[in-house]
Amino acid sequence: MKRIHTPTTNKNILVISLGDPGGIGTEITLKALGSNSINKKVKPLLVGCKNNIYETYIKLINHGINNIPNPNELDIIDIPLEKNIIPGVVDEHTGSASYKWLLNATNILLEGKAKALVTAPISKIAWHKAGHKFAGQTELLGKLTNKKTSMLFTAISPNNGWRFNTLLATTHISLNQINNNLTKELIIYKLDTLLNFCRQFKEKPLIHIAGLNPHAGEEGKIGIEEQTLIIPTLREWKANNPGIRINGPIPPDTCWISSADAWNGAPTENNAPDGILALYHDQGLIAVKLIAFDEAVNTTLGLPFVRTSPDHGTALDIAGKWKARETSMVAAINNAWLLSR
Repeated sequence: MKRIHTPTTNKNILVISLGDPGGIGTEITLKALGSNSINKKVKPLLVGCKNNIYETYIKLINHGINNIPNPNELDIIDIPLEKNIIPGVVDEHTGSASYKWLLNATNILLEGKAKALVTAPISKIAWHKAGHKFAGQTELLGKLTNKKTSMLFTAISPNNGWRFNTLLATTHISLNQINNNLTKELIIYKLDTLLNFCRQFKEKPLIHIAGLNPHAGEEGKIGIEEQTLIIPTLREWKANNPGIRINGPIPPDTCWISSADAWNGAPTENNAPDGILALYHDQGLIAVKLIAFDEAVNTTLGLPFVRTSPDHGTALDIAGKWKARETSMVAAINNAWLLSR
């Protein structure tokens, strides 16, 4: 591994691991770093292949995209690719590269040499082909730090500055595993985690909790989990947090309506939640991506450092076409900077 322009001490450093080289990670990173919306105090340190960064830069310039930084002016930890890659194609080589880049980026944070980590999207399929059997970056970061992690998606509305937060109770597991994983202890832990995050912005936040079953179980007529698990757990948590307003379980098909209204500019004082607890992955992310796809940021809570990521994947269908939007990467960088302060 060859280090290039690597600063040794700077409290403003934000590390960016470039994700799967077959995807759009390097493209959106360069575009984001050239954006006027990036906080000017951010000092990025990129972890990836310098040759690949430079090739991406040249191709973007040739496609008329000029407001991007020259790689020669960036701080880069150079971990070269073992072979040439084809945009839009992921395999064991791209998986191995993105895995190594994330490992090295994480070590920088664990050594206390940076404030926050931003991760470009990886391909879980490529990781598995390379022999790395993790469900995603969140799970690997949890193992590397020996911490219990939570996956939260946060976004700031461009319409009124309202912050939209959704935490997932369960993450990368199949639907038939949800009931076995959804326990009283887990729900309480996730509510505590969501409350602590929301309190960074509001002392007494309003929290909504989605139901598990259609119509939140219809009083046990369509599933019993609300009656036997969720409602008793929420009562207990509320008794231990008397100053916090919570609503739930709310039917999942209406749980995010007030958030969508607030995102689009409606008044937020009374019914828009400061945080929502979704009980499984797609229940939360379908709503988040419909409401705030270009602005939402994946934030890993529980780590000893701040970690954010764009809310989208590798976008293999447009990799190498130089038309990927950098909006979510801009939001990921700015939120990492803000939360690490």
